[in-house]
Formats: sequence, C-alpha cells, structure tokens
Amino acid sequence: MENYLVNVKINVPDNIFIKNPETSELGKKIIVGGIEMMSNVGFENFTFKKLSVEIGTTEASIYRYFESKHKLLLYFTAWYWGWMDYRLTIGTANIDDPTKRLEKAILLVTEKVQKDSSFSHIDETQLHHIMISESTKTYLTKEVDSENKEGVFLGYKQLVARISNIITEVNPEFKYPHMLVSTCIEGAHLQRFFADHLPRLTDIEDDNKDSVTTFFKMMVLNTINA
Repeated sequence: MENYLVNVKINVPDNIFIKNPETSELGKKIIVGGIEMMSNVGFENFTFKKLSVEIGTTEASIYRYFESKHKLLLYFTAWYWGWMDYRLTIGTANIDDPTKRLEKAILLVTEKVQKDSSFSHIDETQLHHIMISESTKTYLTKEVDSENKEGVFLGYKQLVARISNIITEVNPEFKYPHMLVSTCIEGAHLQRFFADHLPRLTDIEDDNKDSVTTFFKMMVLNTINA
C-alpha cells in the first residue's frame, strides 16, 4: 500500500500546459516556486518575470511550459481537484454506510489542508491557500465556456459528481445534490477567506475547532434529510 501511495500520479489535462512540468527538474521548480509565490503575493501581482528570478531561470523557459499565468493557475487548481478526488477515493473506500461516507467526504473538502508526504514537490497547504483566494478566477472569465469544452474543469466536476452520488445513496429523492456539493466546497473556501479578511461575515472564532466543517456537515445532512 505504501508503494502505491508513493507512486500515485495526479493527472492534469494536457491542454493546460505546453510541456508537462512533471517531466523535468525545471518544470517541478516552476510548480514549487509558482505555488509559493502565488500564495504569498496573489494572482494579480504574480508574474513569470518575478518567478524566473526566484527560481533562477529565464522568463522564456517558463513560457515553454505554460503560455500564461492563467494557465499556470488552471494547472494548480486542476491538480488540487485531482488530489482531492484521490483523497476522497482512498478515504471512503472501506466505509459501507453512505451517511458515514458522506460525512467523511464533507470533512475532506472543508477541513484545513495538511501537507501530503506522498507528493514531495507540492506544498498542499500553500496550494489550499491559492484555492481559497484565487480559484474562482479560473472560471469567472470570458473563456470559461471554451475551456470547459476542452475539459479543463473535469477534475472539479468529477469530484462534485462523486460526492453527489453519495448524497443520492443517502436520499434518492433529493433533487439538488450537485448544487449542494458545489455550494459546500465553494462556501468552505469563502468562510476561510472571510475569517482571515472579513471576519464579521463569518462565525469562525477559533479555527482549531474547525467550525467550517461542523457547519457544512450540519447544513448538508439537515438539508438532504429535511
């Protein structure tokens, strides 16, 4: 089992990148440095020129992997959704009770992320920070329809579909499983953002109590059982 976890690979749609960054040391440096810099300075202030200086390469070299910083952000989010889907599959594999599986799924998509040692070149905690602050910028764009047709958001949709299927197991009569799951995921991101920047919009007082997960677990279970 340990060997399987070490060798697991998260798939990202090929059309997001020009050259797969997983295939070279420079590519991995772009991912490592890109996650750290975007987490620290934000998407608007992030540039390939700044990144090239930080990782000791040329700006042109980064463009051989990604045509724009938007594509790099798409890569980060696609990897994250693939990783979450992998965690969901592993985390619920041996749980027979659909309600317990749903509770586990809600925990996985709403909890504070810890670093996963299975992927040594990815800092999942920094990546989670990017998801909270920047992920909506991947689809709140004029290009969202064309990128959706290209399969860019397939990982996110697959994750939502898996959890929606669990909801349908719990209550086959519930009509809005996809709506509920996507609201739960995006809402958890927003609540953590509010806690850091607009605290009067949330009720989080002590993040160590993980009130985000508690709230969304209550919301989802009460909603589907109403």
